[in-house]
Amino acid sequence: MTERRRGRDLERAILGAAWLELADHGYAGLTMDGVAKRAGTSRPVLARRWEGKAELAVATIRHQMAKHPLDVPDSGNVRTELIDYLERASARASGIAAAFTLFHSEYFSEGSSAPKDLHEALARGETRSLSLILDRAVGRRQVDPDKLTPPVASLLGDLFRYHVVMHFKPPPQALRQDWVDTIFLPLVRSERSHIAAR
Repeated sequence: MTERRRGRDLERAILGAAWLELADHGYAGLTMDGVAKRAGTSRPVLARRWEGKAELAVATIRHQMAKHPLDVPDSGNVRTELIDYLERASARASGIAAAFTLFHSEYFSEGSSAPKDLHEALARGETRSLSLILDRAVGRRQVDPDKLTPPVASLLGDLFRYHVVMHFKPPPQALRQDWVDTIFLPLVRSERSHIAAR
């Protein structure tokens, strides 16, 4: 006899099933019944947790993204940390790509949702990892705080998201390193900095 799942175990099973359904059928083909069947539970169980498939889809993508945290430990070197950040972001790129499929679906016809709402729902609870890396680099005098104007400070994240949106896959390692070495660091490097190039 199969042990009945409850609480977090049941929720993880449902979110895992929803991820597989989303991957197989896209948001348009995602159904509460399909998720319930794959998870070995019932639709009322899902309905008690999520009002509809829009909420379930966002929760599912956030669950997948959480498996690949972006928190980068302090290595003492901003280049090392930025490369690590982009590597971690690439590991969760499938979740990001899945999120962007919602922008081109009936997700927005189900209520008053807008792209900004979806972005906030997916980003809720995320640490500002890139900002933390740059704050540490400023403290080490590796980065000039006066050069971290808003479009520059977010540049690496913007480049990464643009690539994922356009290609639905993470940028290759060589491209990520070029972003750091030939675009970003030359823009923000402090004159006192001695950042290892390789």
